[in-house]
Amino acid sequence: MNLPLIEIIGYAGSVIVAVSLMMSSIIKLRILNLIGSLVFSVYGFIIGAIPVGLLNGFIALVNIYYLIEMLSVKEYFTILEVQKDWEYLKYFLDFHSKDIKAFNPTFEFDPDAKWSIVFMLRNSVPAGLLCFEYLDESSLMVKLDYVIPGYRDFKAGKYIYRNVMKEIKIKRIYAEHGNKKQEQYLKKMGFVKSGLAGKQMYCLEVI
Repeated sequence: MNLPLIEIIGYAGSVIVAVSLMMSSIIKLRILNLIGSLVFSVYGFIIGAIPVGLLNGFIALVNIYYLIEMLSVKEYFTILEVQKDWEYLKYFLDFHSKDIKAFNPTFEFDPDAKWSIVFMLRNSVPAGLLCFEYLDESSLMVKLDYVIPGYRDFKAGKYIYRNVMKEIKIKRIYAEHGNKKQEQYLKKMGFVKSGLAGKQMYCLEVI
């Protein structure tokens, strides 16, 4: 059955708004919601439903306002190194355990391992956690790179891999691929497939 163009526009707006509500990133949510509200506004005016058109037009303006505000605010990143027995670390790992497993299914916290553990702070908020182990003076192995929902816009990862690692003179970073979600993230950060001690994993050359 062929649907009229007007109905297609209405369904498209519904789908886009629904998908926007599934985004963990606030910026992605705002962008998709903006597109959906604009489509709905057009739909409302086409069918003569002026209140629908005006309401969704207003929602689009609200999304534009907050997007401009979020994108123009200067953000501050830093890292906070912590000890393995820190109480907040235990709480953080326990609270986010299910989500951590979704991205890093093989990760197990080992308090006896020779790991370095740092929180990635974004405007003083602990937005993510990085656990790694030095292989030598210029290379390391990432055991966990996790960012909490709402901050998954790759900014924390870019700060760590493009700024912090360069500052501490790291030239090569290795990470196991985990699953498809983790692989996509690693590729976005610039990691490429590589081998280490006979194992297939990903490697980032720090420039």
